Amino acid sequence: MKASAFVYPWDVCGDPGAPARIAALGVEQVTLAAAYHSTRALTPRHPRHRIVTAEYAAVLYPPGDRWAGRGLRPYPAGRWAPGDAHGEAAQALAAAGLEVHTWVVLAHNSRMGAEHPDTSVVNAYGDRYPWAPCIAQPATRAYLADLAAEAAVRPGAQGTELESLGWYGLQHLHAHDKISGVGLGEAGQYLMSLCFCPSCRAGYGEQGLDPDGLAASVRAALEPLWRGAAADEGWPTVAKLLGEETAARTRAWRDDTAGTLQEEAVTAVRAEAPAGFQVLLHADPVSYHCGANAGVDPARVLAVADGVVVPCASGTSLLAPFAEHAREETVLAANLTVVTGMGGSPGTLAADAARARARGATELRLYHVGLASDRDLAVVRGTLSAR
Repeated sequence: MKASAFVYPWDVCGDPGAPARIAALGVEQVTLAAAYHSTRALTPRHPRHRIVTAEYAAVLYPPGDRWAGRGLRPYPAGRWAPGDAHGEAAQALAAAGLEVHTWVVLAHNSRMGAEHPDTSVVNAYGDRYPWAPCIAQPATRAYLADLAAEAAVRPGAQGTELESLGWYGLQHLHAHDKISGVGLGEAGQYLMSLCFCPSCRAGYGEQGLDPDGLAASVRAALEPLWRGAAADEGWPTVAKLLGEETAARTRAWRDDTAGTLQEEAVTAVRAEAPAGFQVLLHADPVSYHCGANAGVDPARVLAVADGVVVPCASGTSLLAPFAEHAREETVLAANLTVVTGMGGSPGTLAADAARARARGATELRLYHVGLASDRDLAVVRGTLSAR
């Protein structure tokens, strides 16, 4: 199976040995960040630094003229990725014989939430999630589609992977997180991620729901969890707590909102891209899930995108729903963590890849070669060389 490694521009810029070192792992492709959220990242081999702090969500290239005069616009990176860091890294990686695809993070942006608080998801208690732009709002949707198009189609890129193209909710590593004291489970996560901004309130109304009554029902459903009620069974618990019809209507609103945004963003990318440009989404086949791997309807997303990147660090079961709707040319990429210190298992990469293939995977994604130790990379290199 073709393998691609996730890379940040700061892993490459200023390190002349990085491109050859990455190519020597045996990967054919790199997925290179072009738009990324705030983070603190280790760079264990870089000759100039060991820690990079990306202070806010930014594009890692100079943003274009399309943003002139617009309230919502991407921010250029600061000193952690100055100028056209993506372009510099992409050229160096391509010169080492690697196919470059862009990695674009979309609906995950704390700076937007801080500077434009009305764009954020608002839960049933009125709390805002500044890291989570509400994807129902027209201005936010337009921003995300344009950002997808610009950040995806960078010079020399042969494809893109769009992350966080859907609902973001409560679950997120935000600053120094202190939210694990109560086990919310899937049902609690869903209820705490329901948005009650004006656009979502109007959407619930279109579904025949009273937004105020729904918010009260959500708060009542959550109350036992705050007192330590047992973990849940996912969607059946949501349906039990809200009532099957009410729960189904909230999900219908959110599923269609995410689905149409995914279609709009992919269409926007294709309008900017050359022929043969590959468009993948980081995706979860359970449509009510939130996060970097956006919840999607597998049939709907594979009707518009060329494929998906699926989280497989905890097993390969999420591949199967996509495989049911895959065409011969569909890309199903199994995303495996190869950083031991982040819970990855490079030593079982061969076995994990075999299991993923059996579930329908056609490619591998390795997270993340810039963060991994030399020991981890040596194991990856040995595994890929034995293919």
